[in-house]
Amino acid sequence: MFSQSSPAQVLGSADQFAVLAGTTVTSTGNTVLNGDLGVSPGTAITGFLPGVVNGTTYSAGSVALQAQSDALAGYIFFKTELSFQDLTGIDLGGLTLDAGVRNFDTSAQLTGIVILDAQGNPDAQFDFQIGSTLTTAAGSEVVLVNGAQADNVHWAVGSSATLGTTTVFFGDIVTDQSITLNTGANVTGSLVALNGAVTLNDNTVTSEKIIAAAVPEPAIGWLLFASALFIGLRRWLAGAAAGAIAAVRSAPARPPDLQFTPAPLTVLVAK
Repeated sequence: MFSQSSPAQVLGSADQFAVLAGTTVTSTGNTVLNGDLGVSPGTAITGFLPGVVNGTTYSAGSVALQAQSDALAGYIFFKTELSFQDLTGIDLGGLTLDAGVRNFDTSAQLTGIVILDAQGNPDAQFDFQIGSTLTTAAGSEVVLVNGAQADNVHWAVGSSATLGTTTVFFGDIVTDQSITLNTGANVTGSLVALNGAVTLNDNTVTSEKIIAAAVPEPAIGWLLFASALFIGLRRWLAGAAAGAIAAVRSAPARPPDLQFTPAPLTVLVAK
């Protein structure tokens, strides 16, 4: 039986951060961070504006310091879990993986699509231990199916992570060194560089905690119910309209109106 993290053993206060770096955070273009932005022990943050932070920015200070401490504890936990599958030398692209802890002795590569399948369990955990680097090719995707949640996906990286252009990525990435997102790469999860920099380029990064806080679970249920009701009503109206049109088209043709045409008038003239 393999070890797995529980929801209580994630990143602590670091989970509210979209981006947290050890030295600097640099952004180019119209990056959007949905969640907090922080640096500790460094202080340098550049590129906001034009980048936007929909959260609080912490340049050093006690909050960012505590978040880094929590992230380090989470990183150590993820790196020391008991792995049940060694994926060293295997590209993640094309794989469908169920819950569990997996390891790469050295680097990990994603080219294409990897599917994480929770098999109907929304608490299913997907933890990846990566010895050195994590790299994705341009246009790669992490896809969550059957109840998988981004907040339950963790990538503990021994050195640095680089996401290729337009990559769509889910899960928290915690690296010992740096994180680089190339143009248009988007992440749902937290990016944490424990000892290095985070470099962004026209990206969107959304902390899963922000999503959960913005749309509480009951609200999601009511939203889905209202959407289903609206779609059902729209389909019923469309069906009724189609039925009425079909009835009109199939009705027997109306007989033409009878019109009286008088006979020509003959005039008799006496001789």
